[in-house]
Amino acid sequence: MKKITLLFIVFTQIVMSQNYTEYATGNATDIDTNNEFGICMMGGASEHDNAMIWFLERANGGDVVVLRASGSNGYNNYMYSGLGVAVNSVTTFVIHNQAGALDPYVLQKVENAEAIWFAGGDQYDYVSYFKDNAMEDVLNSFINDKGGAIGGTSAGMAILGSAYFSAENGTVTNAQALSNPYHNRMTLGYNDFLNIPFLEHTITDTHYDDPDRRARHATFLARYATDNGFWSFGIACNEYTAVCIDEFGEARVYGDYPNYDEFAYFLRTNCVNDFLPENCVNGQALTWNKGGEAIKVYKVPGTETGENYVILGDLSDVQGGTWENWYVNNGSFSTSSTVNPDCNLLNLVDHNVLDISVVPNPFQDIINIHLEAIHFEIVLYDVFGKQVGQFQSQSQIEISELPSGVYFLNITSEDVQQTFKLIKN
Repeated sequence: MKKITLLFIVFTQIVMSQNYTEYATGNATDIDTNNEFGICMMGGASEHDNAMIWFLERANGGDVVVLRASGSNGYNNYMYSGLGVAVNSVTTFVIHNQAGALDPYVLQKVENAEAIWFAGGDQYDYVSYFKDNAMEDVLNSFINDKGGAIGGTSAGMAILGSAYFSAENGTVTNAQALSNPYHNRMTLGYNDFLNIPFLEHTITDTHYDDPDRRARHATFLARYATDNGFWSFGIACNEYTAVCIDEFGEARVYGDYPNYDEFAYFLRTNCVNDFLPENCVNGQALTWNKGGEAIKVYKVPGTETGENYVILGDLSDVQGGTWENWYVNNGSFSTSSTVNPDCNLLNLVDHNVLDISVVPNPFQDIINIHLEAIHFEIVLYDVFGKQVGQFQSQSQIEISELPSGVYFLNITSEDVQQTFKLIKN
C-alpha cells in the first residue's frame, strides 16, 4: 500500500452535527498502512490493556475509528497515547441516528480506517443505524476486502457474529428464553449484517459473570440450530476478559486469571448428525438434552499474556481450558464436566490411506496435489464444515477468492478417502 510521510501533528477537535458528534485525536491527514486482519472482543467492563495493544498493533500505525451510539471520547487518549502503540489518529463518532451513519464524511472515515472498534451501549442502536445500508456495505468491505481489524466490547461484541441477539425489544433473561425460545424478546438476526471470517454461524454474548447469560446463550444456539438446520457456535466473555482472533482463526484469551475468575467460553453444537433440539417451539419450554451433551463448551481462563487459546471451528486444537457439557431439559439449564469430545468436524473417516502429497501448507492461492490415482474427487470445506469448493481429478486447484483461514481438503478415489487440514495465508 502507499505510504505518505507527513509532519506529525497532534490535535484534538470536536465536531458536532445534528446527526453525529466527532472527536478526533492525532494526525488529521489519512495514511495507508499494511494493516492486518484481526478480531478483538471484550466482555463489557474495562478493556484489557494487552488485548487492546494486540488490536491496535494490527493497524500498523494507521487510523482507528471508534463507533458508538452514546457516550463521548473516552477511547481517544487511551488508544492514541495510553498504551504505547503508535497510531496515526483515533476518531470517535457518536452516531445519533441512521442519517449520521450514512453521512458521506463518516462513511469515508470508516472506509479509510485500519482498525474499527464498536463501543458498548445498546446493540439495537447499531443494528438499526448500520444494517441494510451503505454503512453495512462499508463495514463488510473493510473487513473482507481491506482485511482491517475489527473489535468491540459489550454491545459492540454482541453484533460481531454472523448471527446476533439484536435486543430490539429489550434484553431477555434466561427464565424468559428457557420457558419460550420464541419469546418476543428473543429477537435474533441471521447472516444478514456483518460478515466476519471465523464468526460464521456464531452468536456472541458478554457480561458472563452474570450466570443468567449462559442459559439464554444456550437458547440462542438452540434457536439458530432449529431455524437454520445447521450446527451453531458461540463465543462469550466474562466482563474483564478478552478474546483476540488472528487471520488463522487462533483465538487467544486475555484476563487476570488466577487473580480473578476471568474466562472466555467457546460453544458449539455437539458434532453429531442428530443435533437438533428435542423441543424448540413457540410457547413451550426448551428441551435440548441429547443425553446431556447438547452443547460442547470449552471454558478458557484469560491470562495477561494470552497463552491459552482455541482454534475456532471444530475446537480440536485447544490449550489451557476445561470441557463442559451444557443441556436443557424442559426449561431447566444444567452443566456437567466432560473431556475433550474430539469432534471430527466433517464426520469424515479416512479409510485406506492414499499416498498423497498436498503442498504447500500454509498456502496462498494455489494447492498442488500429487497422487497415483487418475480419477479422484476433491472437496474443500471451511472450518465450519461448509463446502466451498469441488474439483474433479485436478492436480492443481486455484482458490484465491477464499479468505484466509483454516480449511479441510477431502480427497476420494474409489473406496479410499483422506482429509487434510490446510491453512490459507
